Amino acid sequence: MSDAQQRITELVKSNEVLLFMKGTTSFPQCGFSGRAIQILKACGVDPKNIKAVNVLEDDGIRQGIKEFSNWPTIPQLYIKGEFIGGSDIMMEMYESGELAKTLGTSAA
Repeated sequence: MSDAQQRITELVKSNEVLLFMKGTTSFPQCGFSGRAIQILKACGVDPKNIKAVNVLEDDGIRQGIKEFSNWPTIPQLYIKGEFIGGSDIMMEMYESGELAKTLGTSAA
């Protein structure tokens, strides 16, 4: 297992809400990452409680997460170690109420 894969595994295991994204929760660097943060906020998640990994700062993580999840795009959301998906799937789950249920929150 590569160093990047080991770091990704550790991050996924040790964070309840983990978002691999472009930029930070306060300064997303792409529209999809920004949308992912807004969806999580709408579900009642405090941005301080989101572990965000800026893939723009680490090319190993940026490429490695795509292999790790077998998902080609970023952002990628993990909740309690489970891969959820990208911003489109997050939006579908938000609209159905499933995301708030998975997060254990009630939508604001």
